[in-house]
Amino acid sequence: MGPTMPETTGPLPQGTLDLLILKTLADERRHGYAIARWIEEVTGDALSVEEGSLYPALYRMEHRKWIKAEWSQSEIGKDIKVYALTPQGRAELKRKSAQWDGMTAAVAKVLRA
Repeated sequence: MGPTMPETTGPLPQGTLDLLILKTLADERRHGYAIARWIEEVTGDALSVEEGSLYPALYRMEHRKWIKAEWSQSEIGKDIKVYALTPQGRAELKRKSAQWDGMTAAVAKVLRA
């Protein structure tokens, strides 16, 4: 079993949800619920993504052409919308990851001071 993640309080910092969604879609297409579940599983339920935040973010990211949506069928034959990264989305993931790394390194320096 991995290390315990600290509990989060309040909403995710601005822009963090986009980064998490882009990372979630980096290796495979997923539908909305699967995106939220993957983030929860990877973080040991320390982060949860509510539908009220997830779907507006997916719509916004699709509008920005970072992701594309296609209709597919679930294992039980239900029509579902699945999302995949576009080339622009991969570039944005790289950019946002670098920004996140720089910001967390800067915060860590302050906390160690």
